[in-house]
Amino acid sequence: MTFTSSLLSAVPGLRHAFFSRDGGVSAGIYESLNGGIGSHDDPAHVIENRRRMAEHLGVTPPQFLTVFQIHSPDVAVATTPWDTASRPHADAMVTKVPGLALGVTAADCGPILFVDPQTRVIGAAHSGWKGAIGGVLENTITAMEGLGASRANIIAAIGPLIRQQSYEVGAEFVARFSEGAPDNARFFVPSTRADHAMFDLAGYIRQRLERAGILMIDDVGIDTYADERFFSYRRTTHRKEPDYGRNIHAIVLDG
Repeated sequence: MTFTSSLLSAVPGLRHAFFSRDGGVSAGIYESLNGGIGSHDDPAHVIENRRRMAEHLGVTPPQFLTVFQIHSPDVAVATTPWDTASRPHADAMVTKVPGLALGVTAADCGPILFVDPQTRVIGAAHSGWKGAIGGVLENTITAMEGLGASRANIIAAIGPLIRQQSYEVGAEFVARFSEGAPDNARFFVPSTRADHAMFDLAGYIRQRLERAGILMIDDVGIDTYADERFFSYRRTTHRKEPDYGRNIHAIVLDG
């Protein structure tokens, strides 16, 4: 099962998908469309799952690109395919090459897909709170501009991620997040537990995009923790499971 953005779906010559965990071959805690190379799933299952995702987007497996994600603000520019062993250490990608699918993995963090329909430049970013506060969204937009995009024309779609009703954090997180930026307090509401709060990651991502000059923003509104059609790191942690699968979310220009 895949989910899409209405704004991205209206762009001619563009394909994208926010993949759920359904439709793959993995079993157990990885059931079933686990795309995580870094998980402890059977590698053959992950390869087949990624092949199915590539096929859905109309590309071959070598054209289905992901990066080695490190919760950084770093962006890779894709000009040719790379293999999984040599994939860049980064948390976002951009390209203007038709047929190169840009995929980011997530299991509660925010996947954001970008396109400038006028210049046909696309991007994909993995943004948890560390990436967002570190500037991965702004850096992705800047990298797209380096390929000819105009931020006034860029459309951004926020995919499935952990939502405020599921994202409880401690007082030290609130203090660190609000240090030097007191207006960030608006992204927290009190939790039922003392000295805890609920964090609005999607709202914070949207604010960063808006302040970067992005005028057209979509949000699929899905909570990966509450919706078991998606993998969730936090849900796995609460259940004390030994590992977790990864969702992949991707975008590609038609060749």
